[in-house]
Amino acid sequence: MKKLALIIILIQIFSNLFGQQKAITDTGDEVILFEDGTWVYQSEDLFKKNEIPVNEKKYKKEKNSNFLLKSNKLNIGFWLNPKEWAFKKAVENPVAEYELHLKKGDLYALVITEKIEIPLETLKGIALENGKSVAPDLKIVKEEYRNVNDTKVLLLQMDGTTQGIKVTYYGYYYSNYQGTVQFITYTSQNLFKELKEECERFLNGFVVI
Repeated sequence: MKKLALIIILIQIFSNLFGQQKAITDTGDEVILFEDGTWVYQSEDLFKKNEIPVNEKKYKKEKNSNFLLKSNKLNIGFWLNPKEWAFKKAVENPVAEYELHLKKGDLYALVITEKIEIPLETLKGIALENGKSVAPDLKIVKEEYRNVNDTKVLLLQMDGTTQGIKVTYYGYYYSNYQGTVQFITYTSQNLFKELKEECERFLNGFVVI
């Protein structure tokens, strides 16, 4: 578990793209080459406007999520179960405010806050663009607006490959007049299916104070 966490943290900090190379085809298209011989087109309209579906379900925090972790920058918090989740102020990742991990599983989380208001539709493109710096084949595989503890957030699931590891990022994005937050869980793609329910319970602790 610690080995995977260390790999992912190092990837986030240094953005090293070993095992992935860019190339130009004979028709002028830019592509990304992987060690296994596969490739994907680099070009993509990251800020393409499209209609994001709305999930009508109302999500609430779990009863056992009884500890409120507060942001020091924005008027937001995160209800969590301290028996299941460990957290600390971000040290390895300089862009994050908190780093968290599930005590009994290979599931990790980041709280990234910044004091600039960004429309959610624009934030989607920014999140994807930033993610591509460490996982060039990163793609949004699920997106929807949700009502979480009476607050509108954007859910994004993004899958990509970095350092040969297939990773899934699953998180909530929110912005108001005080700033913007990215509340993101991540794990390997082969573990995401079994950990998705835990991701949901954890993310649904998000609240505006």
